[in-house]
Amino acid sequence: MTKVNRETVIAEALDLLDEVGFDAVSTRRLATRLGVEQPTLYWHFRSKADLLAAMAEAAMESHAAAPLPTPSDDWRKWFADNMRSFRRTLLLHRDGARLHAGTRPGEADMDRITHKLAFLVASGIREEDAKMAMLAAGYFTVGSVLEEQADTSLDATTDRKPNIAPIDHEAAFEAGLALIIDGLVERHRRA
Repeated sequence: MTKVNRETVIAEALDLLDEVGFDAVSTRRLATRLGVEQPTLYWHFRSKADLLAAMAEAAMESHAAAPLPTPSDDWRKWFADNMRSFRRTLLLHRDGARLHAGTRPGEADMDRITHKLAFLVASGIREEDAKMAMLAAGYFTVGSVLEEQADTSLDATTDRKPNIAPIDHEAAFEAGLALIIDGLVERHRRA
């Protein structure tokens, strides 16, 4: 029997996700892929939910490693770049938005979020507005990627009606992000 460690299981699970999609990822399939018996996976993860949470955390590593804002950064540019990084990271894996949806930040994530919120507050944004803007932009980004990935899956399985133009998902994301930032600018101006 092959010995596996936690990191190998997560990496193989993410590769499986990319190949078959979120709905087809199963511990049975993963065990077969790893050449182990299914109960072996439970040495590393108590449940499939624990495995999915570890996969989501690993999938977000590139965004979690992005540089934190510095006092000299323009908050509007940083905010937009932060959400673009989040979007790019979600798009790295098939069904990345579905994998991430419903997860909660870990302790290391909370330290980064606290730093980001402190940066926005130091830039003159009211704390409550900074929290709500980060939350709304995060939800918007996940939803935007979810729709983009669903649209890509739909394109692969069906023919689009000739009178329906394809959606430019990146342009739609940028337009929505600009509206969020513009709203935050306006709230900041009025405060």
